[in-house]
Amino acid sequence: MKMPNIKWFSFWKLVLYFVLAAGAYAVVYRFLLGLGPSTNLTDQFPWGIWVGFDVLCGVMLAAGGFTLTGAVHIFNIKRLHPIVRPTVLTAFLGYMLVSVALLVDLGRPYNIWHPLIMWNPHSVMFEVGWCVMCYTTVLALEFSPIVLERFNLQKPLKYIRRALIPIVIAGVIFSTLHQSSLGSVYLIVPEKLHPFWYTPLLPAFFFLSAIAVGLAMTIFESSMSAKHFGRQLELHILKDLGRALMVVLIVYSVLRVEDLIHRGVLKQVLVAGYERNLFLLEIALALVIPIMLLSFRKVRETPGGLYLASVITLLGFVTNRLNVAVTGMEASAGVRYVPRWTEVAVTAAMVGAGFAIFGMATKYLPIFPEEHAAVPVPAAQRAAAPEVVMQNAD
Repeated sequence: MKMPNIKWFSFWKLVLYFVLAAGAYAVVYRFLLGLGPSTNLTDQFPWGIWVGFDVLCGVMLAAGGFTLTGAVHIFNIKRLHPIVRPTVLTAFLGYMLVSVALLVDLGRPYNIWHPLIMWNPHSVMFEVGWCVMCYTTVLALEFSPIVLERFNLQKPLKYIRRALIPIVIAGVIFSTLHQSSLGSVYLIVPEKLHPFWYTPLLPAFFFLSAIAVGLAMTIFESSMSAKHFGRQLELHILKDLGRALMVVLIVYSVLRVEDLIHRGVLKQVLVAGYERNLFLLEIALALVIPIMLLSFRKVRETPGGLYLASVITLLGFVTNRLNVAVTGMEASAGVRYVPRWTEVAVTAAMVGAGFAIFGMATKYLPIFPEEHAAVPVPAAQRAAAPEVVMQNAD
C-alpha cells in the first residue's frame, strides 16, 4: 500500500491542534490538582459532562458496531457489508475514548483494574464495567483483520475469520447487556431523578435509543466519509438504514408516550420550567423532527435528507443522555451544574482525537473496499453531500 502524503497545516487542522493542546493541558491540570479544583463537580453533584457525554453518549454513539456487524454476520444481510469496516472503526475508537474518559473522571484512576479481581455481582456498575471491557476486546478482534490485511499476515487472519461469527455474537450479547445496564444505573435513584426521565423502562429505552443512534451514526459517518474521501456514497444502503431508523424511532416514541401516560407524568409538560423545556427539546430533536423528515420519501431517499435526519437524531439522543445524567439530577442536588472550561476542553479533545484518528486510519489501513474507493464520485452527488466539519489531509 502506498504511503499517502499528509498535509499537516490547514485552518481546521490548526483548530484541531488547539483543541488537542487545550485538552492535554486540562488533563494534566486535573491529575496534578485533582477533581475539585479542575471541575465544577461536588459531593452533592459528582457526575457531570465527563459521565453524561464522554461515557453515556460515547457508548451510545458507538452502538453502530454491534447493530451493523450483527445484521451482516448473524442475519446475513450482505448488502450492508461495504459499511461494516468504517462502522467497526468508529465503534472501536468510541470505546477506547470512553475508557480514556473514565480514567480522567475517576477519583482514583489507578484502581480501574479492581473489578477484574474484586467481584461484586450485585452491582450494576460492576456488570457495566465488565461488559464494556469485554466488548472493547471484541471490537479489537473485529478490527484486527483490517490490520492483519495491511501487513499481509495471512495465517492469523485466517484464524480470525474462522472465529468471526462467535466473536460477533459475543459482541451483540455484551452490547445488549451494557447498553441497557447504563439505564439500570439510574433505577437506584427514583427519588433523585426527575419524573420525565425516571422510569422502570429506562434500561429498555437506553437499548432502543442505542439502536437508533447506531443507525443514525452509520448514516452520518458514511456521508462524511463519502464527501471527504471522494468515495461513492452507498445510497442504496443508507436508504435501508433510513427506513430502519424511522421504524425504531416510531417504536421508541410509542413506548415513551405510553410510559409517560401510565406514570401520570405527561400532564407535567403543561407546567413551565427548566426541566420541561429541555425535555421538549429532547423530544423534538430525537423523535418528532426526524420522524417527520423520514416520513417523506424525497427526504428518506436523498443523501442530504438522510444526513439531516441523522444529525438531528444524534443531537436529540445526546440531549436525552445529558438530561438523564445532568438535567434530571440537578433539582434533587439543589444545584445548577455548569461545566468548567477544563471539563469542556477534555471532552472537545476526545471528539477531536476521534476525528483525527479515524482520518489517519482510513489513510493507512484498508478501511474502505478498494472497489468502492476507486469509483469516482459524480459532481452532482458531491455537491449534495454535506460539508465536513474538519478537513483532514489530502
